Order: sequence, then C-alpha cells, then structure tokens
Amino acid sequence: MAVRRVVPNVQSEAAQESREFYGLLGFEEAMNHGWIMTLASPSSPTAQISFMASDKTAPVTPDMSVEVDDVDAAYAAMRESGAEIVHPLQDEEWGVRRFFVRDPNGRVVNVLGHR
Repeated sequence: MAVRRVVPNVQSEAAQESREFYGLLGFEEAMNHGWIMTLASPSSPTAQISFMASDKTAPVTPDMSVEVDDVDAAYAAMRESGAEIVHPLQDEEWGVRRFFVRDPNGRVVNVLGHR
C-alpha cells in the first residue's frame, strides 16, 4: 500500500476568509463541495489543506485525510490491528471510498481512495 497524499483538515466556518488568507501564500481552490473546500499549490498539487464546517456523511470532522492506493487493504490492516474505526468503510457520492480511524493521539484520520 502506498500513500498518495496527506491533507490537514481544519474545522472552520470561515471558508472565504481561509481562501483569501492562504491565497496570499499561493494556494488556489482545487475543490469546493460547499461543506468542504480544498486549497492546493499550483506548483505542487499534492500540497493541500482542506477546510470544512462539518463532514457531510460522518459523525465527526476528521483532523486529517490520508489518500492511499488501496483503501480496502488499509481498512483491513486497521481492523486487524484493533484500531478504533470511527466511521465505516463506504463509497461516497463524490467519488471516494473512505473510512475514519482514531490514531494513538486521539486524532481522527479520514483514510480514502479515489474510485
């Protein structure tokens, strides 16, 4: 299994202000679903930060997202290890397959793969 990117998720009600602020550092809007907005560096597209008011289909807002090349293998490894699954593996309407798991620090990690 390979990691494709890691994105911090900031819980925020200030999407417009965040877009403007991080725009000063060179970030541009790469995705906006209304409830989550991702900004990316045009020169290094995997350098990203996301802002979300709350997660659309999960009970909690994740602290970070980790995109992997095999989300099913990641899910199996986490379950086998006994890690706390916070949100079950599922396909989302916006084209990702994902689950949430709690890390040893108590942070919620959104583990995903694009379909």
